[in-house]
Amino acid sequence: EFKKILKKNSLKFTSQRETVVKVLYNNQHNHFTPEELHRKIKLKYPKTKIGIATVYRTLNLLESENLANSISFGSDGKKYELDIREHHDHMICLECGKIIEFNDEQIETRQEEICKKENFLLKNHSMQLYGVCKECQNKTKHS
Repeated sequence: EFKKILKKNSLKFTSQRETVVKVLYNNQHNHFTPEELHRKIKLKYPKTKIGIATVYRTLNLLESENLANSISFGSDGKKYELDIREHHDHMICLECGKIIEFNDEQIETRQEEICKKENFLLKNHSMQLYGVCKECQNKTKHS
């Protein structure tokens, strides 16, 4: 799929781009900033010469082709994940940045009902809940 996208965009298939996709694929339950992903690649594949610009461009390409999703952290940038798993939503801790994935059938059903009622053709959606995770709440209690 990735090779098709590169060809469609007149881009070459390179080992660096392949490595970005491979690391994302092998860490499907994680969300990475481009910098975190770059560091992970350097640790896992120390002989691979890859610049941060290549990581950014590859992530942008994956997102524009709907193969990756991003969660915006405002001035702290974006975190990315591959979009190849079953649909899920996110709870994001405002203290530590932890991302908790969840799926709730009642929420999904309710969204579909609302769209049907409003005669709205839903194509995609993303839910992000912002708050404070259990660990950070416990830190506050013990401070």
